[in-house]
Amino acid sequence: MTPPEKAERNDILRVHSSDHFEMVQSTEGNSYTQLDPDTYANEESFEVAMFASGAVIKAVKILSDGEYDAAFCCVRPPGHHAERDTPMGFCLFDNIAVGAAWYTEHNPGKRAAIIDFDVHHGNGTQDIFYSRNDVLFISLHQDPLYPYKGKKHETGYGEGKGFTLNFPLPAGTAGERYRGIFESEIIPALKEFSPSMLFISAGFDAHKSDPLANMALETNDYFELTKILKEYAVQAGIPVVSVLEGGYNLSALSESVIAHIKGLLR
Repeated sequence: MTPPEKAERNDILRVHSSDHFEMVQSTEGNSYTQLDPDTYANEESFEVAMFASGAVIKAVKILSDGEYDAAFCCVRPPGHHAERDTPMGFCLFDNIAVGAAWYTEHNPGKRAAIIDFDVHHGNGTQDIFYSRNDVLFISLHQDPLYPYKGKKHETGYGEGKGFTLNFPLPAGTAGERYRGIFESEIIPALKEFSPSMLFISAGFDAHKSDPLANMALETNDYFELTKILKEYAVQAGIPVVSVLEGGYNLSALSESVIAHIKGLLR
């Protein structure tokens, strides 16, 4: 286990506007600040969020040295709903986007792929990279469900056209369907894109016991899905950075995280 380091202001500004950064920073020292209907901050939230984003950058740096082939960032608050100008959905800064943007800036010519299997669409990550062709963003999510984005036709804009893939799924979708999408669509997309680092937005709220959604994944499904991604990464010779997102049944969350980490260790 490695302790995190704080992100710098410029790390956040790679993916968020200065107004966004200053809005979150202004909450420092205040016992309660409501940022959107679902998102509030206390006096320590800004500092904790800077550590959460910094943890992903540190993982990228460690894996770039080649000693390890995978890392799991056990961070809160989550990040994938935070858009370029908007904290939302419990998210202050988009942690995985901060890490992927740091990686691409410090490794010119290399590309990153982000797989988001949180039950909610990663609208923030999509928003940040929607017009870029050096980051492939793929999301599987329950539809309809908050944040009510991530339709199949949302595939990118301008230079980013074709570099966003959304798989909206109906309530009750189980592991077999997820595995089929991973094997028949996601892995071929990754092979075609050929990233040099793979990121995972690892939300565990598609678990059948989670109170905020209605999917049917079981704990072992997270092992199987992670195993598919890790086997691809090993074959491609690239490292994997996984970042914790959602998960609101504490027993299911802890068990699923363990299953996920076992998959990363293969």
